[in-house]
Amino acid sequence: MLKFLVLPKYGKLGASSRMRLFQYVPQLEQAGAEVTVSPLLSDAMLQARYQRGAYGVWALLRAYSRRLMTLLGSQQFDLVWIEKEALPWFPAWFERLLLRRVPYVLDFDDAIFHNYDLHRVLWVRHVYGRRIDRLMAGARLVVTGNRYMADRATAAAAQWVEVLPTVVDLVLYAAKPSYRVAAKPRIVWIGSPSTVPYLLALAQPLSALAKRQPFSLRVIGGGVVTMPGVDVEAVNWSADTEAAQIAECDVGIMPLKNSPWEQGKCAYKLIQYMACGLPTVASSVGANRDVLREGETGFFADTDDEWIERIEMLLCNVALRQLLGQAGRVRVEANYCLQQTAPRLVRLLMDAGVH
Repeated sequence: MLKFLVLPKYGKLGASSRMRLFQYVPQLEQAGAEVTVSPLLSDAMLQARYQRGAYGVWALLRAYSRRLMTLLGSQQFDLVWIEKEALPWFPAWFERLLLRRVPYVLDFDDAIFHNYDLHRVLWVRHVYGRRIDRLMAGARLVVTGNRYMADRATAAAAQWVEVLPTVVDLVLYAAKPSYRVAAKPRIVWIGSPSTVPYLLALAQPLSALAKRQPFSLRVIGGGVVTMPGVDVEAVNWSADTEAAQIAECDVGIMPLKNSPWEQGKCAYKLIQYMACGLPTVASSVGANRDVLREGETGFFADTDDEWIERIEMLLCNVALRQLLGQAGRVRVEANYCLQQTAPRLVRLLMDAGVH
C-alpha cells in the first residue's frame, strides 16, 4: 500500500485546496493508498484573514512550525503531494533539503512564481525570483491547472508536467431544471473577498446596463459589494449551497485583468456556471480562452461596451440563454468534471509514487 502525504495550503475552506486536493483524497483511498492530509493554514486562520486582513504573526509561526515538523517526518511516505509550495518564502534549497528523501508532486492552480519574480521589491526578485522554478525542477511530477503554468514548469526543466483543470463534481452540480422568463433576470458572480476587485472593475458597465435593462446581481462569497444603480444581493458562500445558488441565476460572469498573474488563473468560475447550465460572459484572459467557446457556451468581453452588449443580449433572450447554457453543461460533462479527471489524476499520482 502506497503512503501519501498531502500538503494543502489551506483547509477545506480554501477553494484551491478543496478543489485541487481534498476532493481527490477519497478516490486515492479507494485506489488503495493510505493518505495523510496536513494543511499549512487552518480554516480559522483563513477566516481571520478575510475578517481582519491578516493571518496574525503567532498563528503563522505555529503553522510553519507544524509544517516543518511534518516535512522532517516525510521520509516515512512514498510520495508527498504539495499544493503550490510547502514553505512559502523559505529558500528553495531548504525546502528541497527537507524533501530530499522522498519524491514529491507539486500542484499549481495559480501562477505563484509571479509572487516572487514580479515582486515590487528588487531584492525579493533577485533572491526568490527562481524559487518556484527550482522546486519544479526537483519534483517528480508537476500538475498545473492551465497551459501557462505548464509552460513555465517545462522551461524550469521539470521532468514530468501534466495539465489538469480545476473541476466540479457533477454529483453536487445538477443541470439547470428550467430557463425562466423573468422581469428581472439575475446575473451571478462567485468568489472571495480577495477577488472582489475583479468584479468591481465592472461597476461602470453594470451601472450603465441597469439603466437600460432591469437585472439583479448576486454576489456569492464576496461580502457586501456596492455598485451605483445596481441591485446587488450579497450571499454567504457555503459548499453545501453554492451550486444551488448559482443555478437560481441566469447569466454567469468572470471578469479578469490581463496581466501575468491572471494568465495563470484557472477558469473555475466559468466551469461552475457552465455546470449549472448558465451561459457565461468572461474576459478573454488565460484559461478562460480554453474553457469558454465563443458563441457556443458564452461570450468574451474585454471593453465596457462589450460587457454591456454581451450581457444585455443574454438578459433579453431566454432561448439563447438556454442554448448556450445547455451546451456549457455538455462541455463540463465531457471535460471539466471530477468524474473525468479523478481517474487520470489518481493514475498519475500512483505512477509517481512507485517510480
